[in-house]
Amino acid sequence: MVAALAVTSVMMYIDSDKSSRASAISDKPAATNWPRSLVMHETPRPLPKITFEDGDGQALTLASFKGTTVLLNIWATWCVPCREEMPTLDALQAELGGPGFEVVPLSVDRAGPEVVRKFYAEIGIRNLGLYIDASMQASFDLAAVGLPTTLLIDAEGQELGRLVGPAEWDAPEMIDLLKTHLTTN
Repeated sequence: MVAALAVTSVMMYIDSDKSSRASAISDKPAATNWPRSLVMHETPRPLPKITFEDGDGQALTLASFKGTTVLLNIWATWCVPCREEMPTLDALQAELGGPGFEVVPLSVDRAGPEVVRKFYAEIGIRNLGLYIDASMQASFDLAAVGLPTTLLIDAEGQELGRLVGPAEWDAPEMIDLLKTHLTTN
């Protein structure tokens, strides 16, 4: 199952990369060619109930974040594009994180939270929480067809948009887009 998800992740990343080349705005080198924007839905979409754990083993669901706009990033430490975008998610959380917004990086690493803690320490992640779904069930339930997959979720727990593939989350235009969806508490 892990091998199938890995192959699908690579294939979806390659496909999303090809389809986004013409429309991507990027100051990154052409070899990176990061997609830059979420595909927004016309109306918010309901999401299935998913379960995962925080770094302390506490069970959570998306309802645990009700009242907060969430950027849910499904990723893994073995996914190269995921690893590359993680510092930008950390910077985004530092910039916008607070009572009305949270980046939730949901790792699907089967080795559990220790491998994520080690990765965070290696690259200096300071602002992101640690969330894990070693079963990978959440990614299947959310129809995450590749890694990374990122969902913008409103304060009511509905999906506003998604992006399959990496992004430069701390880019000014991305921050401006996300600010338009922040929950004010």
